[in-house]
Amino acid sequence: MNIFMRRLAPEMGQDQTKQQIEKGLRLYQSNQTDKALHVWTKVLEKTSDPGGKFRVLGCLITAHSEMGKYKDMLKYALDQIDTAREMEDPDYLTEGYLNLARSNEKLCDFQKTVSYCKTCLNMQGTTVSLQLNGQVCLSMGNAFLGLSVFQKALESYEKALRYAHNNDDKMLECRVCCSLGNIYVHLKDYEKALFFPCKAAELVNDYGKGWSLKYRAMSQYHMSVAYRKLERLPDAMECCEESMKIALQHGDRPLQALCLLNFADIHRCRRDADKAFPRYESALGIMTEIGNRLGQSQVYLGVAKCWLLQKEFDKALDSLQRAQELADGMGNKLCTLKVHCLSEGIYRSRGQQEELREQVVKFLQCVEELELYCGMCGESIGDRDQKLQALPCSHIFHLKCLQTNGTKGCPKCFKSSMKPGFV
Repeated sequence: MNIFMRRLAPEMGQDQTKQQIEKGLRLYQSNQTDKALHVWTKVLEKTSDPGGKFRVLGCLITAHSEMGKYKDMLKYALDQIDTAREMEDPDYLTEGYLNLARSNEKLCDFQKTVSYCKTCLNMQGTTVSLQLNGQVCLSMGNAFLGLSVFQKALESYEKALRYAHNNDDKMLECRVCCSLGNIYVHLKDYEKALFFPCKAAELVNDYGKGWSLKYRAMSQYHMSVAYRKLERLPDAMECCEESMKIALQHGDRPLQALCLLNFADIHRCRRDADKAFPRYESALGIMTEIGNRLGQSQVYLGVAKCWLLQKEFDKALDSLQRAQELADGMGNKLCTLKVHCLSEGIYRSRGQQEELREQVVKFLQCVEELELYCGMCGESIGDRDQKLQALPCSHIFHLKCLQTNGTKGCPKCFKSSMKPGFV
C-alpha cells in the first residue's frame, strides 16, 4: 500500500500544481493580480514537479512583464532556464531562452536579446519550438530596432509575420503589426506607420473577443503615435485616451508610461509646454522605475524640444546630454542622431561655429552608420515624411525611386556582391 501511495504521490502533486496554476490564471484574468501572484508563489515553494514549476514561472514572467517589474521578470526567466536544463527538454529550453530574450529586451539590453534569440532559433526542438519561432523573430526585431539596425529589424518582423500567417496566429500577427507601425514611425513613412496598427486594431475587432484587452490598448497606442506624426492631433488624443483607460484598468505600468509620453508629445505639438512638462515628468518617473531606458531617452528628447519652444537653450542642451548618455548605454544610434541634429540647430542659432562643426560631423557619421539613405537616389531616408518600400531582402528605398527607375533586383545587394576587378 505504501509503495502504491508513493507511486501516486507525484501524480497527485502534478494535478494539484495544475489546479493551482489555473486558479491563479482565473484570478489574474479577473484583474486580481495580487491574489494570483500569491497563489503562484505558493505553488513555486511547494511543487516538486519540474514541469509545473516551469509553467508557474512562465505565469510569473508574464505578470511581472505586464506590471513593468522587469528585473523580477529576468530573475524568474533565469530560474526557468535552470528548470528547463534539469528537464533536458529542448521545447522547454527554447521557451526559457525566449523569456530570457524578452526580459533583456524590456531592460533595453538589446545585444543580449539578439544573442538569446539566435540561441532559440538554433535549438533543435519539436514542432512546439517551431511555433515559438515567430515570437522569437518579433523579439529579435524589437531588439534590432532598439539598436537602430533597421534592415535587420524589418527582416525579423517579416519573418515573424510569415510564421504568424503559417500558424494562423492572429495574436502574434497583431503584435507584429504594432512593431511594424513603430519602425515606420522611426523611418518617417507615416502612412505605413498608421496602416499597420490599424490592421492590428482590425484583427482585435475580428478575432479578439477572447483576447486580453492589452491587444486593443496596444493597437490604439500605436495608432495614436502615427496620428500625432500626421498632425491629426484630435485623433491622436482620442486613441491615446482609449489606450490609457485600458492600461489603468489593468495596472499596465509600461503602457501607462508610453501613453503619458505620447500625451506630452501631443501637447508639445500644440505648443502647450505647461501641459506637456508634467506629463513628461510622470512618464519619466515610471520609465525610470521599470528600467525602460529607451523610453527615458525619448522623454528627454521631447523635453529638449519643449525647452527649444521656449528658447531655453541651456536647458535643452542639458536634456539632450541626458538622452545621449542613455542612447550610448543602449547602443541606440537613432537617438544619438536626433541629439546631434537638435544640438546643431542650437549652436547654429547661437553662432557657436566650433561646436556647430562638431555636431555636423557627428550627425553625418550617424547617417552613414545607420545607412539612412536611398540606394538609388542617395538622398536621406527618415528626415521627412516620405513613402518608402522595402524589397524582399529588406533593403529600404524611396517608393518613387523604385517606381521611376524600375529594378529586377536590389541595387544595394547587387552593389555589395560586386567584387573588385569586376566593377
